[in-house]
Amino acid sequence: MDDLTGQIIGAAIEVHRELGVGLLECVYEAALCHELDLRGIAYQRQVGVDISYKGLVIQGQRLDLLVHGEVIVELKAQLRLPEFAQAQLISYLKSTGLKRGLLINFAEPKLVNGVKRFSL
Repeated sequence: MDDLTGQIIGAAIEVHRELGVGLLECVYEAALCHELDLRGIAYQRQVGVDISYKGLVIQGQRLDLLVHGEVIVELKAQLRLPEFAQAQLISYLKSTGLKRGLLINFAEPKLVNGVKRFSL
């Protein structure tokens, strides 16, 4: 694990420790952004991603968080993650040309079980 993803995971664990499970994804997103602010970790929220298809640029996709312009963080709060959640993050990595991503599911009783790292 690299230092930046470790810092992001640490911030997410703190949010999960304070809030527990059972809240909406948007609540965890706002809390994680606040925690990142408190830790001095730069991020952008709800970043638009363009998809290119045969010369056509299609807009409408959004990254939950982009940390330091390097790590895509996709947040979920679902008891069972849909299979497309991982595919979605991989697609975001390919579309942006970025190499690292985190899928964090706040619905897990132990957050460490809800964190998946991706690297292309």
